[in-house]
Parts: sequence; structure tokens; C-alpha cells
Amino acid sequence: MLELDANPSAPADLIKDGTDASFATDVIEASQTVPVIVDFWAQWCGPCKTLGPAIEDAVTKAKGRVKLVKIDVDANQAYAAQLQVQSIPTVYAFFQGRPVDGFQGAIPPSEINAFVEKIAALGGDAEDDGLSAAIEAADQMLAEGAAADAAETFAAILQEDPNNAAAYAGLVRAYIALDDLDQAEAILNGAPAEISTDPLLEAVHAQITLAREAANAGPVADLQAVVAANPDDHQSRLDLAIALHADGQAEEAVNQLLELFRRDREWNDGAAKAQLFKIFDASDAKDPIVLNGRRKLSSMIFA
Repeated sequence: MLELDANPSAPADLIKDGTDASFATDVIEASQTVPVIVDFWAQWCGPCKTLGPAIEDAVTKAKGRVKLVKIDVDANQAYAAQLQVQSIPTVYAFFQGRPVDGFQGAIPPSEINAFVEKIAALGGDAEDDGLSAAIEAADQMLAEGAAADAAETFAAILQEDPNNAAAYAGLVRAYIALDDLDQAEAILNGAPAEISTDPLLEAVHAQITLAREAANAGPVADLQAVVAANPDDHQSRLDLAIALHADGQAEEAVNQLLELFRRDREWNDGAAKAQLFKIFDASDAKDPIVLNGRRKLSSMIFA
């Protein structure tokens, strides 16, 4: 287990023990260029022994985009009192010489990572590596189910780069994951004109459409029974494809739509082809399901 000392794998000035005497230099001055997180702790504090190493790990992973200063409140009481630290652990984040965020008590690792990434994003990065890393971290949060944390991080990135299409799309995806489609659509509609036609935003537009359709999808088993009983029930097959996609069975959904296209490509103004393109647009272009589906559709169109 990591001790409360600075993380040995981190640069010497990235994580350090601070004092009241060094606070002005380590925190106020340093935060003029790089965000600084201050962890107020004490040796006798049980939760501090869990929170401290977790913050150190997150700061180390940020690779210099944020620094950590640890203040033992038993030995250094002046700034703890000035910042009204009433219980520990208490964490404050400083940027450009002033506190910008903070929290009290131990929190889960996903929230710690989200907090550190949000603060790191405030400082930006001259080579854009910072924002790219922050987006990657937020994507990982979203993949792990921490949609609220991801949304907060994507929003922080957009404060630094309002035209960042990846962050905009990520924020929309986070609200889709939170099942707040109205907010997801509002965010998408508010995207700057410069990025409104970016493929990433077009993809999340398709995802919102599919999510709204999924809300009205019937049970997969019931629809499968209907289609099995009457293979020419085109509406039920389309509904089945929508339900399958909502259930995470994207490949089977594509197969049902291809079968519908094979049976009657003109039905309902080409509904099968239109639904296929929604799924293709909402997915990664390199997804094998998308590549295979496009190939099969093309062969059927030009047969």
C-alpha cells in the first residue's frame, strides 16, 4: 500500500508535503500556471490514509497537468483555519491563485479521478496532450458506468476548449447514459456552428434518435414470436430490430434489418435502409458489425 509520502514514481515537484510557510509558493504562486490540489490531512485520520494515496495516483496519471500539496493540519493550522477546514480529509483545488473547487470526506476512486481530471483540464496544455488525456479519462469513466463523473469532466474540458468536438460529443453521450435525452439534445443543439457537422456530433445525434426509439421498444421475446409466426410482418420486424439494438444486440438488429431490406426494400419509404444507417452512424466506423453490415447492404443494393 502506498504511504502518505509523495508518490515515488512522480516527479519531485509534482507531489509534495507543504507547510504554512511554503503555502504561498507551493500553492498560490504555483497555481498561476498549473492547477494545484491541496489535501488537508492528519496522521490519526483513517479516511485520509485511503484518500491520500488515491489522489496521489490520480495526480501522477495526469502527468504534470496538476500538482498535489499535502498539508498536515496538526502541524500547520493557519491556512486550514483560513479556509475553514472543519473536518478532514478536506481537499481544495487552486488555479491562478484562488480556490476553484473542493470536497470533504473520503469519496470513491471514480469520483477522485473525475475531480482530478476536471481540475487538470482547467490548466489546458500547450501541446493539447492535456485535453486529449482528459478526454480519454472521461471516456473511460463513461465506459465504466460513471456517467455523472464523465459529464463533469467533459464540461470542464469544454470550459477550456468550447469547440472541442470530442468533448461535446462525450458530454452528450454522458447524458444519454444518464437517460436524460432532453438534456443531451439541448447540449447537442447548442454546439458551436464550427463543429455542428463534425462526424462525432452526427454520431451522437443518431444515438439520441436510437435512444428515443428504444424507449418505445416492445419486449424482444414477444416481437420475436410475432415475426416467427408471420415473417412478412414488416412493422414487427422493424420493431424487433429496434428492441434488439436497445437490448445491446446490435449484430442481430442489423441482421433483422438486412432481412427486412431483402424482403421489401421499398417498404415504408425504405425504412429498413434508413434504420440501418442510423445504427451505422451511431457506431464506430471501424466496428466489425458496421463494416460487415455495410458490405452486406451494398451487395444487396447492387445485386
